[in-house]
Amino acid sequence: MAFNLRNTTVDKRRLSKADKEAYRPRTRMAQMKKTSQLRGNMAWENNKPIRTQSRREGTGGFTGGLAIQQERMRRIGADLERSRQLKAEGTYMPSLTQGMFS
Repeated sequence: MAFNLRNTTVDKRRLSKADKEAYRPRTRMAQMKKTSQLRGNMAWENNKPIRTQSRREGTGGFTGGLAIQQERMRRIGADLERSRQLKAEGTYMPSLTQGMFS
């Protein structure tokens, strides 16, 4: 994109009275500064070094990620369920104080 910007001074003698009062050189300079920054930013974006390494979200594709975690949680849940079933069957050891005080 090409910008044809002129940054010359304005001769106030040739302006009407309303234009003289409305003319603010600071706003013109601020807009020139913003435009210059925009041009510099666009030039950088067009000429910046190209990425040579692809980026992926999450683990980057090196591990199984979520599937491994889900399988681990299923395994833990199955172990907990099995331990609850064994406790319900009564295969655990009875209390040590069960017959002592009767």
